[in-house]
Amino acid sequence: MDYYLGLDIGTSGTKSLIMNAKAEVIATATVEHPISAPKPGWSEQNPIDWWDSACKATRKVIKTADIDGKAIKGVGLSGQMHGLVILEKAGEVIRPSLIWNDQRTGKQAADIEANVGGRKKLIKLVGNMAQTSFTLTKLLWVRENEPKHYDRTAMMLLPKDYVRYRMTGEYVGEVSDMSGTLMLDPKKRDWSKTILDTFEIDRGILPPVVESHDVTGRITKHVAKELGLAKGTIVIGGGGDQPAGAVGNGVVVDGLTNAMMGTSGVVFTHSKDYKVDPESRVGTFCASVDGEYCMFGCILSAGGSYQWLRNTIGGEEIRQARRRTCDPYELLTAQAAKAPVGCEGLFFLPYLTGERTPHCDPDARGAWIGLHSRTSRNELIRSVMEGATFAMNDAVHVLKDVGQRITRIRLSGGGARSQFWRQLQADIYGTTCEMISTEEGGAYGVALLAAVGNGEYKDIKQACNAAIDVSQIIKPDAKTQEAYVKLHDQYDRLYAALKDEFKNIAEL
Repeated sequence: MDYYLGLDIGTSGTKSLIMNAKAEVIATATVEHPISAPKPGWSEQNPIDWWDSACKATRKVIKTADIDGKAIKGVGLSGQMHGLVILEKAGEVIRPSLIWNDQRTGKQAADIEANVGGRKKLIKLVGNMAQTSFTLTKLLWVRENEPKHYDRTAMMLLPKDYVRYRMTGEYVGEVSDMSGTLMLDPKKRDWSKTILDTFEIDRGILPPVVESHDVTGRITKHVAKELGLAKGTIVIGGGGDQPAGAVGNGVVVDGLTNAMMGTSGVVFTHSKDYKVDPESRVGTFCASVDGEYCMFGCILSAGGSYQWLRNTIGGEEIRQARRRTCDPYELLTAQAAKAPVGCEGLFFLPYLTGERTPHCDPDARGAWIGLHSRTSRNELIRSVMEGATFAMNDAVHVLKDVGQRITRIRLSGGGARSQFWRQLQADIYGTTCEMISTEEGGAYGVALLAAVGNGEYKDIKQACNAAIDVSQIIKPDAKTQEAYVKLHDQYDRLYAALKDEFKNIAEL
């Protein structure tokens, strides 16, 4: 039987996955790699560490699957978006990568918007506002602060594309990941001449871009043994972690949306047509579907707020869980289920690390508002779950505001692990929600894309239809949904009332 390998080069490690030609997951493995913070707010990784972890994860998953690596017919690559990799002419790494969460580039982000004629003009050009996470800010920082490094730059890649280069010897990017550079025109699915001219970026240092299922090269003889794969195995374009994860969740048709309630939360929707939010509360990127698009918003402390609650007031639940060999979140959620809808007027604002969507406010702070003498532990817990879900629903509202149709929402992440929180999400979103039979994310998505690239399926939509089954449908309760509409309106007014105070507190 033929097999396909998916590799997801994440921030903390590389995940590998092998599926068979029937799209059944055979084995997974993860190998960690280090991260460094040379100064406060700086975040870097050595691309060579990504290559090492990719090699180890590939050999490890082949061993776990107990197959001959030569039976793997295609490799798909996913990875953390936005990270800057610069190489000299010989292909050697010039300096460690400034990765997505590096915050040193505030000046460059402001300069980009000013130099193109303002934020609205930039959004028209590339679908997004300038944020410190985007790659162009990092490239300009290197040019301004490390000119000797910039002058040696012969090629700029993103994290997964560096691994591709090591596998194939080819410099290639793909449209979904490169949409996060601020240099790609998503409508043309190619580099923006206006951006390159404005910032005097040499087109020669940027790789050609392809669609996610396109074959970009083949495993070279030099590295085949190191990986445990056959020489000549195809490597396809792949995708950035969010678009690739959407493929892994089957979110590849217009109107289908994914709500991933992890430490941070992401609301991701697929769109057949190109749409942008003129305020860039959500971003617009090329999807890992040929000629189509995606939009998504990020909630910085979604499930992270619940984790904070567990760590600060959940000591007893942690101790009980150890004795009972269960998850402390199960014990906390059982208490939340005893509280009434809306927690008798208690609201939690989940802005523990500022907020991105829809407020883009680094000064925003977390808060409980509405405490009174009847407030119990049950309300404290439930209000945090409600607040995190209200924040996710803010992104849903923005997507609808810009004309995106949302018909169904697939749930994933920690917030999808309890039936109580699944129902809570359906009630607050006011939309039918779904659970699917697998939750392997980006690595699975690019393995499916590799199968498409090898001709196993006609296109990625056919692959997802064949591979992904809906395991549960959760419909909103009409009465509870109606109550949450009013509660969410009140929740939104709280940020507006406190916005200036948050700034004052940040300056104390």
